[in-house]
Amino acid sequence: MEQLEQRVETLIEEAPVCFITYIDREGYPIAKAMLPPRERKGFREIWFSTNTSSQKVRAFREDPKASVYFMDRSRFQGVSLAGTVEVLETPEAKERLWREGDQLYYKRGVTDPDYCVLRFNAVKGRYYHNFQSEDFEVRD
Repeated sequence: MEQLEQRVETLIEEAPVCFITYIDREGYPIAKAMLPPRERKGFREIWFSTNTSSQKVRAFREDPKASVYFMDRSRFQGVSLAGTVEVLETPEAKERLWREGDQLYYKRGVTDPDYCVLRFNAVKGRYYHNFQSEDFEVRD
């Protein structure tokens, strides 16, 4: 398991983009490309910044179930993590993820009401490599 965890960690760290999936009001899964996580605790807890006004935020408030997918096209590897998302709008959470240059997207700065944080909490995963998949539970 330790070797699997290290490979998944490396894949997440090196992925230039990832995809987050939510369930829309009609029950359909919707995938959305995201910039790499701003912060994470292994692959158990992954933090993203996004627009409060987005459809995914609205969906996560109604149904927090989500998946996040990271891939390495060159090595034909990927990891899908399933769990839940919390939408955080506290000053502490927003300041924690704020980076130089974010004002380009959030004109009013760190207090912009259209800026929020998503904290994804993984419970299980599926790692694909060498033409096979491995399922795993995410441990604390």
